[in-house]
Amino acid sequence: MALQNNRPVAVITGASRGIGLATATLLAESFHLVLVARNAELLQKLAADFPSAQYFVADLASAVDITKLVAQLQQLDRIDALVHSAAVIGYGPIAAVDEEAATSWQNIFAVNVTAVAQLTAGLLPQLRQSHGTVVAVNSGAGLNAGSNYASYAASKFALKAVTDSLRAEEAPNGVRVTSVHPGRVATDMQKQLRAAEHGEYHAADYLQPETVAAAIQNAILAPAAASVDMISVRPL
Repeated sequence: MALQNNRPVAVITGASRGIGLATATLLAESFHLVLVARNAELLQKLAADFPSAQYFVADLASAVDITKLVAQLQQLDRIDALVHSAAVIGYGPIAAVDEEAATSWQNIFAVNVTAVAQLTAGLLPQLRQSHGTVVAVNSGAGLNAGSNYASYAASKFALKAVTDSLRAEEAPNGVRVTSVHPGRVATDMQKQLRAAEHGEYHAADYLQPETVAAAIQNAILAPAAASVDMISVRPL
């Protein structure tokens, strides 16, 4: 899968919307983009609109899909940045965790934690070769957990543990690892969350995806001798 240009390569999950799409748009000027999401039709259109891009369809809740995705991405000539933006939300009190809710918890952890670890592990040889950067889009909930957010916050606390361990393990190999913790962002996920909270959604009340994308870009483009370990981005 030889690339047709000399651009650095950025792999972005959750690339079809929200923070993932904003990050792709910001990096498009100087990176070859590898877009990963579930919607093939939307990915095809997005890839065609960017200066240099390709796409892969995968459901990150599926270990089989991830295994296939890793095999495909391992054929890339290089990977300079891996941005984990895909995520799913959960809402509800612990007292309500029954068999159905437990299945939802498993899905949340599969996408928000296990997929990140499995995909990163498969691409580490390329990231080591390029001294690349791994960026995990975490959350304010990955630092502080409030009521009714146990499933989501637990997954994001776990994600922080994954990135902390990965950073310690891969620093000798020249791979940088950044954990980005935004506050509430104006995305489809936020609309879903506000509906669960029985509240109104006003985009102006939240961070814009482009603001978080700028923080991600800064981490990726930081001087090679520096590692941006964690970024917290909050709305004013």
